[in-house]
Amino acid sequence: MVDANEAVNAKAHPLADNEFAQKLLDLTQQALNYNQLRKGANEATKTLNRGLSELIIMAADTEPIEIILHLPLLCEDKNVPYVFVKSKAALGRACGVTRPVIAVSITSNEGSQLKSQLQKIKEDVEKLLI
Repeated sequence: MVDANEAVNAKAHPLADNEFAQKLLDLTQQALNYNQLRKGANEATKTLNRGLSELIIMAADTEPIEIILHLPLLCEDKNVPYVFVKSKAALGRACGVTRPVIAVSITSNEGSQLKSQLQKIKEDVEKLLI
């Protein structure tokens, strides 16, 4: 079981540490309140293709991980930062649903109160990517 987890973590890069993951989950909850959150891999893909996405957060414990590995490639094409958090259950709770969520997209919105906080988090994510 430990080997499978290590394989997931190897593909799930960049992985946020616990403190940064908590900030990401808090941002996810706030985005939900401002109606700037899209839940699920398919919705995240749609927002990327439409140019609406500001940040993609994915779960590293997705099984099989391959069902979300198209998102980092798409993010790099569209120049959108992306990051992995450890738990799909925690991501689901932050989204306000009882089911696990494997990917979310935080969307852009003019005049949003999340703008400054989102910008700071995006800079932190880009530091992880280096």
